[in-house]
Amino acid sequence: MSTPQDRLAVDCPSCSSAEPTVHEVLKQGSGRNTVRCTECGHVHKVRIESESRIERDVVVSQDDESFSTRTEIPPAETLSVGDDFIVDSAEALVQVRVTGLELGPEERAEDARAEDVSTIWTREIDNVTVKTTLNPKEGTGDRESTRSFDLQVPGDYEFAVGEAESFGDEEFAVKAIQVRDDAPEYRHGKLDHEGDMVYARDIKRLYGTDRTTSAWSAW
Repeated sequence: MSTPQDRLAVDCPSCSSAEPTVHEVLKQGSGRNTVRCTECGHVHKVRIESESRIERDVVVSQDDESFSTRTEIPPAETLSVGDDFIVDSAEALVQVRVTGLELGPEERAEDARAEDVSTIWTREIDNVTVKTTLNPKEGTGDRESTRSFDLQVPGDYEFAVGEAESFGDEEFAVKAIQVRDDAPEYRHGKLDHEGDMVYARDIKRLYGTDRTTSAWSAW
């Protein structure tokens, strides 16, 4: 949601009725604002035309589940795969990332004006599942063996290569991070240098070295 403007360029009936001048917003009302001209100090009311908005279908996915809702958006706004926005609807209030734009039957686009889009396909990024694969720590059985599990974490949780992590009974050191295709710009698709950081919402798969005391006792 946009924040209220504290300044407007409008005509001043006292000193400039031909060209707009900068006005300070003193009070906001329903369709009318009280403003003061910064040139002459005249206080008057102006009518503010509200921005038109259109409704568009949104499909929100999380793991293997999804739901459909609708959202309002300015018709001229450009949407792009990878954009993040808030879906505020009766079904949910969630932060999502655009994964696809449907213009019509079997017609998709990477970028499009909202008025040309019929359905916005998204995935939830408030809380996410991070697929994790661990190698056994040194000296514990078959070094070629691995195990995998899912971590449920907030989307803004930070994972960094080289750092130790602990979730319940799981303890491991992050070795490498595979980045999602729809994530913002990262240096590479797979990061494995000490200190490389990726937000959980941008991770396709996390690779680590096990540090638990009993996870590999069966080997």
